[in-house]
Amino acid sequence: MQRIAFHIQKGGVGKTTLSGNIAHALAIKGRKTIMIDCDPQGNLSGWFLKESPKFELADVLNGRAELKDAIVEVHPGLSILPTFGIGGELKTYAENKLNDEPFIFEDLSGELAKMGFDVAIYDLSPGMSRLEKCVILAMDEVITPLTPEYFGLDGIEIFNEELKKINKNYRKTVKHSKIVVNNLNHSFKRHNEIYEVYQKMDYDLYTIGQDSKLAESQVYNQSIFEYAPTSRVVPEIERLAIAIGRP
Repeated sequence: MQRIAFHIQKGGVGKTTLSGNIAHALAIKGRKTIMIDCDPQGNLSGWFLKESPKFELADVLNGRAELKDAIVEVHPGLSILPTFGIGGELKTYAENKLNDEPFIFEDLSGELAKMGFDVAIYDLSPGMSRLEKCVILAMDEVITPLTPEYFGLDGIEIFNEELKKINKNYRKTVKHSKIVVNNLNHSFKRHNEIYEVYQKMDYDLYTIGQDSKLAESQVYNQSIFEYAPTSRVVPEIERLAIAIGRP
């Protein structure tokens, strides 16, 4: 089973939007996919779930619920392991128990693989606390979303340094070869200037243009493939999904 996280230590760059839409794209292409909401704010869960689930990720980690009972199928081939944005206990678990269970997300991924999932997409908050580090060390690959703004350049450099530490300290080889530039508008000079810098970096580059339908779809608990399947951003999301889906 492939384990993918979208992450950088910066908010507002489209991590959750990418996580959800890429997950649905993979499911549409026939890969049994699960989204794991590892953000204590629970935005991914609020997007895809119209009703509050019975259990959340923290219940599974704390041993209060079986994994199979906490998973919610949201579309054919697409499920979510949710987090409660209000009243959730993921942050409390991370602060009090995760220190003693640093490899629990590797264990979780192993159980998901046994259940027949082909891909697990992990959505993280924009920090680098113990929670984010423990999720990242369980990944095969981290994909970094960025915006075409100056501070994005610093953000990717900072993340690279943190990932090097994780790989070294835990003897891991978490891959980091893809970046996604979100909300690109070629009519803005500053966007073009920063985008040219990204193009010169040693990454596989994916570009998602500005499209209000990405945000609108979330209001209706839908992915872009349901809400606006002809949106101009769909082909690039599909291209990234295909790249992730390659063995």
